[in-house]
Amino acid sequence: MSSTSTKDMRRIFAEWPVSIPRTGLIVTTFGEQIQFVSYMLSGDLILIERKTPDALGSRRVIISFDSIIALKILDAIEMARFTAMGFQGVA
Repeated sequence: MSSTSTKDMRRIFAEWPVSIPRTGLIVTTFGEQIQFVSYMLSGDLILIERKTPDALGSRRVIISFDSIIALKILDAIEMARFTAMGFQGVA
C-alpha cells in the first residue's frame, strides 16, 4: 500500500464519525479478514477488538496501517453518511 493510502486509512479510523457504527471488517495484506467491534490507535498501529475469538482464542489484534488493504462496512448505511469520512459523490 502506498504511503498516501496508509495515511488515508489511518485518517478514516482516527476521524471515524459518530454517525457510523465503529464496526466492520479489515482485509489485510496477509489475506486475512478480521471483523471488529471496536478499535484503538497508536501511531501507525491499530488495536482491533473482535466480538468473538478466532480459532486460536485471540480477541485482539495489533496491525500496522500499511498491512490493511481494505475496510468493509457491514452495516446497511446510506451513502450520504460517508461524506463525514471525506467521501464525495460524483456526477
